[in-house]
Amino acid sequence: MRETTAEITELQELLDAAYGRSTEHLRNIVTDERNLTAEELTRALTGMCTLNLATVTAKGEPRISAVDGHFLHARWVFTTADSAAKSRHLRKRPAASLSYVDGERIGVFSHGQVEFLTADHPDFQEIEDHLVAHYGSSPTTWADDIVYCRLQPHWMVGYAFDKSKLTKDQRLPQTLPQ
Repeated sequence: MRETTAEITELQELLDAAYGRSTEHLRNIVTDERNLTAEELTRALTGMCTLNLATVTAKGEPRISAVDGHFLHARWVFTTADSAAKSRHLRKRPAASLSYVDGERIGVFSHGQVEFLTADHPDFQEIEDHLVAHYGSSPTTWADDIVYCRLQPHWMVGYAFDKSKLTKDQRLPQTLPQ
């Protein structure tokens, strides 16, 4: 968990706003008892999460694929090959949706804009260090055209059928200073 107090506050505001403008149908499923807070999400979303990434073709047709996602600083980060269809879609149409679902244990649904992070981006090195620590090598060594992407969400909801079971064995968050 790398979120600062300010990032957790910002994430909670995003979650509250998204839930507040959600449909009655969603609120009937993601009841108050099942709606995850920012702190609960940051405790639960550690390590690699296989994400479903939805993009759109030039003809407006939806496409979905899976990516290795990492929740860092309250944002989803993932890599892919720049030659992949999803990368071409996102470069032209950066709006995307991501979901992480593990049965009834947890579901996180996000909509936003994907940004491509280059080595000169101020957040790149921390992301690179995290990925190297996780995988044992840099994603840039896996292919010649690996790109780093981050979803800047404008809507996000987190769900757990049984929040007490989800958070039972998780440590309390250790937030970083602002």
